[in-house]
Amino acid sequence: MSAIKKITFIVDKLPYKGESSRLALTHCIASQTVEIHLEEDENVEPVLAFVGNGVLNCLKNQDANTYGVSTLESHIKNALLTDIKVLICEEDIKRLGLTEDTLIMDAEDLGADMTTQIVPFSEIMAEMESSVHLMYF
Repeated sequence: MSAIKKITFIVDKLPYKGESSRLALTHCIASQTVEIHLEEDENVEPVLAFVGNGVLNCLKNQDANTYGVSTLESHIKNALLTDIKVLICEEDIKRLGLTEDTLIMDAEDLGADMTTQIVPFSEIMAEMESSVHLMYF
């Protein structure tokens, strides 16, 4: 029987103002394949959660040409494609006046089955409390 090692990645930084958001996404996606976290018979369950101003990383139709980098939108879609649970804080999207229509909710164009979930902060806290590791970006 294998054990699940949950790692929650929290992103609360603005997109494109630094490397924090991009690092969170790449580390989260890579965590599924990095054996450094694993003991024998263990599996990793990464959870990616956007809170505070970090929810702005989840906006659709991003254009990163100014910065000469790939968009965080493509990274979030890759996370969904690799079956990572992606959570967006409900209270913060309301505070910023965002709606579900403005956010990346799926990656059907890439063939992903997973969808983004808008959840109350209490659910994100529950994910953090049940995690073995908490990564804060």
